[in-house]
Amino acid sequence: MRKIAITNNIIDTPNSLHKSHKQPVPYLGGVAIIIGVITISYSTSLLSNFTSNTFWLVTSVLGPALALGVIGLWDDVHNLNPLPRFIAQSIAGIFTAVVLILTDTVGNPTGSTLFDSAFTILWIVGICNAINFFDNLDGGAAGTVAISSIALAFLALNGGQYLIAALATVSAGATLGFLVWNKSPAKIYMGDAGALFLGVLLATLTIRLKPNSASEIGSFLTPILLLAVPILDTSVAVFSRLRRHISPFQGGQDHLSHRLIRAKLSRKQAAASLWGLSGLFSLLAVIISLPNEIVEIYLVGSAGLLWVLFFALFFMAKDT
Repeated sequence: MRKIAITNNIIDTPNSLHKSHKQPVPYLGGVAIIIGVITISYSTSLLSNFTSNTFWLVTSVLGPALALGVIGLWDDVHNLNPLPRFIAQSIAGIFTAVVLILTDTVGNPTGSTLFDSAFTILWIVGICNAINFFDNLDGGAAGTVAISSIALAFLALNGGQYLIAALATVSAGATLGFLVWNKSPAKIYMGDAGALFLGVLLATLTIRLKPNSASEIGSFLTPILLLAVPILDTSVAVFSRLRRHISPFQGGQDHLSHRLIRAKLSRKQAAASLWGLSGLFSLLAVIISLPNEIVEIYLVGSAGLLWVLFFALFFMAKDT
């Protein structure tokens, strides 16, 4: 994919203020991720009790993710405006919500079809954008997605939810393989193709997860903890831009990675810090799943306070 990108001049050139890299870097790493995830997922489905039901289950997750990946690829090549991307994400969110409601596979149903649909759409569009926004540092997004996927696979396997466990494991493998090429200094970027594909995939898997926690709040909080760092990054960037009266969709150097680098961390140290934060919140999600309601209540409160503390620290840091 790197050779194809260079040959066809599909390159991320640092030609705007929000670009932090100094040299042009080829895209299409996301295409490699998509090919890896789809090939392995369907191949293993064929080798293990393949049925039409299994095929449609896998397709209900990978179909919308692939559609957004294609939109992202078009954006990487032709630089789409934010509105077409947002419309495509909303359509993917609506489609996924319909599938989840009709098949009764929402992990944390509220009993209200309207609320479940609205929350599913909001979650998928929000996480899709969060992963896309978060992809602004060599290795940052790939490593974080891999960590979240590993924790998600553990939780799903522990709860007997094998489809989610399998797809999360494949996602972890694909992003770890990509990380070899994407760690600082990056030789290739995933681009919007990879970020949007992974965003929809993780959003769908986490909302389908039925956590094995003792309380409803712990069950609700688990998906949020698994993706706490991309959510934190997007929250800090969006509120920072609103505070400065600029569009939240406008690029800028106000993400967590940029703030860590301005705090004198190297790019590698910044990426490792984001991985560490993701590992911490993912570990809390795993611990919350243990059947101890008293411990869970304390952990839920501590996790929430910790997230708010990090938000305050990053938000008060210099924006640019």
